[in-house]
Amino acid sequence: MVDVQEQYYKELQSFYWNNAFNPDPTKIERLAYFAELVAEKNEKVNLISRKDVESIIENHIFLSSYLTKYLPEKCTHFLDIGTGGGFPGIPLAIMRPETKGVLIDSTGKKIDAVKEFVDRLKLSNVTVINGRVESQEFLSEYSEFFDLIISRATVPLIMLLRYALPLVKEKAFLASIKGGDIEEEFKKALSKYKAYIKKSTIFELFYKPSNVRNQKGKKLVLLELQK
Repeated sequence: MVDVQEQYYKELQSFYWNNAFNPDPTKIERLAYFAELVAEKNEKVNLISRKDVESIIENHIFLSSYLTKYLPEKCTHFLDIGTGGGFPGIPLAIMRPETKGVLIDSTGKKIDAVKEFVDRLKLSNVTVINGRVESQEFLSEYSEFFDLIISRATVPLIMLLRYALPLVKEKAFLASIKGGDIEEEFKKALSKYKAYIKKSTIFELFYKPSNVRNQKGKKLVLLELQK
């Protein structure tokens, strides 16, 4: 029987090779181990949809790690809002070990799982919090602290910006993974928070071999913020 982690490693490596993306093998190993931990835990706690477990590498691990290709190098402290099962925060922390991250979610069961993953992966650059970013407690501890906010949750951009602004430094970035048509959502966010958005870019997250023309409709919205 093929070792699950080894199978995940090969699958990841194949995606990286196909897309001329070459992470260090030890990072790929940790990502493959993370995939195994999530798949195992998902039998007890709903972290990703059950039918999605078969495509955990493509839809969750690879996609979350591939994002780093588009994120600014100079960021040092990131916040993952609504991390769920640790996406994209844990892959980002593995890919960028020099950064420090805070992963937050209001669902206790999910956060317990994420704490276990962080512990087993020995990720010393990550803090995991069960709570809400808009809470007074979180705001008082992390006001104007982050230079990168990331989110894969379904929160509309306008809400994400509202949450992000009190928590970011004078200059920072907001990165959000979105699916489908986001034109209206993007316009609303831009019209309300135009004064804080220095630059906005929408990247089409296409990749070989299974999403060459981005038929899956995955996008990364990257906003450069200036307060």
